[in-house]
Amino acid sequence: MKIIGFTYINGQTEMVLKGDSCLLVNRKPFFMPDWTSDVQMQRCIVLRVSRLGKSIAAKFANRYYDAIAYGADFTAADVLHEAITHGHSWTPATCFDYSLAVGAWIDIEQFALNNDQLAVPVEQAIEQASKVMTIRQGDLIYIHLKDEPQHVERDEVIEEEGLYCKIK
Repeated sequence: MKIIGFTYINGQTEMVLKGDSCLLVNRKPFFMPDWTSDVQMQRCIVLRVSRLGKSIAAKFANRYYDAIAYGADFTAADVLHEAITHGHSWTPATCFDYSLAVGAWIDIEQFALNNDQLAVPVEQAIEQASKVMTIRQGDLIYIHLKDEPQHVERDEVIEEEGLYCKIK
């Protein structure tokens, strides 16, 4: 399984790959890493890929996912800032274990999707991801909402739209 993300980093939309160990599910708590002092959360939607596809045209993208969930993407903001400032890789700041919380899956017919709220429209995200790599059933594609990142603190609880996550 691949986790493919679309986010704003340093003023640009970037495609990010996360390993499956980044996934936080089943209402498990998010433990703040001890190597960072500034964790931020970016709200996102998560698409569950339902079929194999390569080089998918945007007009056919809706055929390639069957469910959507709300998610929370955690970033070590201090590490990210340091990496951008010194021209280093920002992967450690964004792709650490349990850095993507995913809420309950919602059938796509019951989800009111508004591309204006997303960093990248869903169709464009699927098209871009499938140009670079084959997407397969079970892969996840997350897209940040245009909201500003929020700082999170220990003992905070994130609870919205089927997503529940306790910060520890």
